[in-house]
Amino acid sequence: MHLVAIGGSDAGISAALRARELDPATEVTVVVADDYPNFSICGIPRYLSGEIGHWSNLAHRSHADLEATGMCLRTNTLATAVDVAAHRLTLRGPSGRAEQLPYDKMIIATGALPAVPPISGLADPGDLLTPAAGGGLGPSDGVHLLHSMTDAHTIMNSLAGRQPATAIVIGAGYIGLEMAEALTTRGLAVTQIERAAQVLPTLDPQLGALVAAELAAHGVQVRTRTAVRALTVAGPGAPGRLAVDAVTTRPDGTSRAFTAHADLVLVVTGVRPDSRLAAAAGATLDQRGAIAVSEQMETGLPDIYAAGDCVQTHHRLLGTTWLPLGTTAHKQGRVAAENALGRRRTFAGSLGTQVVKVFDTVAARTGLREHEATAAGYSPATSQTSTDDHKAYYPGAHPITIRITGSTKTERLLGAQLVGRRGSEVAKRVDIYATAIHHHMTVDAVNDLDLAYTPPLGSPWDAVQIAAQTWLRDHHGTRRTTP
Repeated sequence: MHLVAIGGSDAGISAALRARELDPATEVTVVVADDYPNFSICGIPRYLSGEIGHWSNLAHRSHADLEATGMCLRTNTLATAVDVAAHRLTLRGPSGRAEQLPYDKMIIATGALPAVPPISGLADPGDLLTPAAGGGLGPSDGVHLLHSMTDAHTIMNSLAGRQPATAIVIGAGYIGLEMAEALTTRGLAVTQIERAAQVLPTLDPQLGALVAAELAAHGVQVRTRTAVRALTVAGPGAPGRLAVDAVTTRPDGTSRAFTAHADLVLVVTGVRPDSRLAAAAGATLDQRGAIAVSEQMETGLPDIYAAGDCVQTHHRLLGTTWLPLGTTAHKQGRVAAENALGRRRTFAGSLGTQVVKVFDTVAARTGLREHEATAAGYSPATSQTSTDDHKAYYPGAHPITIRITGSTKTERLLGAQLVGRRGSEVAKRVDIYATAIHHHMTVDAVNDLDLAYTPPLGSPWDAVQIAAQTWLRDHHGTRRTTP
């Protein structure tokens, strides 16, 4: 059998590796649009900050490592069309010539594309499948997107060649925050602009404010409720090579226009699913443009599966949604490969568990926030707790702020958000909540978990349990019920 995986990132490589593990007799070809298969895109901000010495260190595995498993890598090769009936894939390789690649089973893992906001003067970035239309400011002017290793190289060249002193980061999600830290670490004065009312809008405002305070403490100027309207080259004598025209909307509804200047502008405002190849082949897309798949990662097209950021996500609390995450993509790719090889494996679902480090602060979440739970039909309530990460008598204790969301009808744990200092095991603690939600535990049942304790690292009642006890006190949860 010949299995073809389209995409060389998390889902595509995970699928290829799993197929080779399960059946070494299966021929596996991975079609990669660029020359960077199995690279950690999530690690790019740490490379740009200078913390990671060389870009090649971002490779999870080298070309040789991947090929040693028996898979065939087709790098710098674009998949342009699928003939579903004939089981043939049309490729355009480095020479530019089209060729046909037959397959028995296929896994589409084309990932996502940058979600570029409608900013006047911003160049159309284009891509290998859809060339840029031309016009506007781009990398040669110091205006960058960040989504790929090619983008990382372009930004690094800009940092080295232009020697910018100031930067504006448009977007304050996970990558935007990491890049604000990275550029500050490199010595640039950074302004961060976010359309939403807070940085890190995936957290409740009370916790987003803690992240904003950390940015401010490290010199990042934060402008929320601000929409960028236009980018232009700054005039002579301006305090920066680029001009950013923006409008801030105050809470009372009034607005103020202003112009900020910087030597470098980075646009990181999210992503959208790259489902074009699948759609052209006849696959169904959901309202977000993601490929509709079953929990076995089936597309509905014969012998074609899909996985990763290009597909919709089964969420354990919400049902079907779209939630692009590297951890999810790895799991979906593995599931797709097992089913392509004739096994029966179901993707167990995501909870949207995420964590980010911003300077010395770590923020994390899993499950649902209160408004998300309400929209999904639950009857939620939320409590907030601040407690030390370990016994206060041992030096170095820092508070962790935790917000717990649970069902007032069943006491089922629905979500958790945490912000604490680096070294406070925020990631470990959000994983405890994620495990509890995955297994339908009640808030009270978290108190029964046998968690590790020693004074330098925790307390007899861990912070996750203290937060659960606060929720129970606040919402009169004393009984144990089945969710």
